[in-house]
Amino acid sequence: MNVLLLGSGGREHALAWKIAASPLLTKLYAAPGNPGIGGEAELVKLDVADHAAIAAFCKDKKIDLVVVGPEGPLVAGIADDLRAQGIRVFGPSRAAARLEGSKGFTKDLCARYDIPTAAYGRFGDLASAKAYVEKTGAPIVIKADGLAAGKGVTVAMTLDEALAALDGCFDGSFGAAGAEVVVEEFMTGEEASFFCLCDGITALPFGTAQDHKRVGDGDVGPNTGGMGAYSPAPVMTPQMIERTMREIVEPTMRGMAVSGAPFAGILFAGLMITDKGPKLIEYNTRFGDPECQVLMMRLKDDLLVLLNAATDGQLAHTSVRWRDEAALTVVMAARGYPGTPEKGSVIRGVEDAAGDGVQIFHAGTAINGGALVANGGRVLNVTASGATVGEAQKRAYAALDRIDWPDGFCRRDIGWQAVAREQAS
Repeated sequence: MNVLLLGSGGREHALAWKIAASPLLTKLYAAPGNPGIGGEAELVKLDVADHAAIAAFCKDKKIDLVVVGPEGPLVAGIADDLRAQGIRVFGPSRAAARLEGSKGFTKDLCARYDIPTAAYGRFGDLASAKAYVEKTGAPIVIKADGLAAGKGVTVAMTLDEALAALDGCFDGSFGAAGAEVVVEEFMTGEEASFFCLCDGITALPFGTAQDHKRVGDGDVGPNTGGMGAYSPAPVMTPQMIERTMREIVEPTMRGMAVSGAPFAGILFAGLMITDKGPKLIEYNTRFGDPECQVLMMRLKDDLLVLLNAATDGQLAHTSVRWRDEAALTVVMAARGYPGTPEKGSVIRGVEDAAGDGVQIFHAGTAINGGALVANGGRVLNVTASGATVGEAQKRAYAALDRIDWPDGFCRRDIGWQAVAREQAS
């Protein structure tokens, strides 16, 4: 098979690494990719927003499958535009990608199908949103309705914080994404990430993980796109997975099919495990980043076979096998992230850090004058496997400490909840 992978982050490097290992693969292309992905695929200078150019490339290179990494192109309808020209795509339609593209759409779906989630209100103007917040009180959660690169959510512990977050949304901090807001009840519990491969009818559980959103150790500071993750998530027991499928995922699949937008691709449920069971925080319609990196480390089966089964509606006849090991990834970020990251600093020692159950996935990197340099906020994903999360953690940080990048930083406590559980048992 000839495969085209769209995207340029750590998630896409992990997907490229796994797809490249498939015996089914003839040629892997990636657009636009990054230096790490360039080790697995031929990089192509294509704009992922230019759907016509991507379609022309697919026809020229006889592409058998397009794998869409990031959410932006999916919400913009790239899957529809390629399918209209007979090109096979792994990823949801524009209508199905609304599960991520509009938080309000998803909340209304939950209300319609009794899917457990936080109580909420939807608002298109500042005054009514503020009135709701003042009536409800804090803590409370403010979310920009649209795509905001993981940064459009404020967990406001005070009323002033909540009102300031609303001001930010309606003042244009998140562009069009903040033109409407969702205001949610503050939920308590333990967060977990749950993934399903979907083909429009069948949803196949596809692993669990736990992300670390806050920028600082001890879960302090602003939210980021994710500073690290590990898999599996101990809180997602077999019983919790069964409940999540029955109460959340399966009603979603039925509801989307009834609405004429059956969901095919990867469905990523961000969950809060409360004392009453799993509740949906939000959906993403693509692999998580950095959760994808730990899932790919643990996946035993051929990823390309699974992506084909999802694309062809064959998941009812498919199973997924996982390695017994845990996996953990630590994000190395550029100074200034999650604000304005400093670009251009030189990174050394990446090749020396890999090996012995460790993979270094590139996220925001570039080559400048023959040197590897930082070219984004989240720059490297140092990913390791181990018999336990604690062992994977030690291996990841030992590898990370071999990388020479004075202008980078990371959290030093990724996996702390799972490690504490392991030590307690």
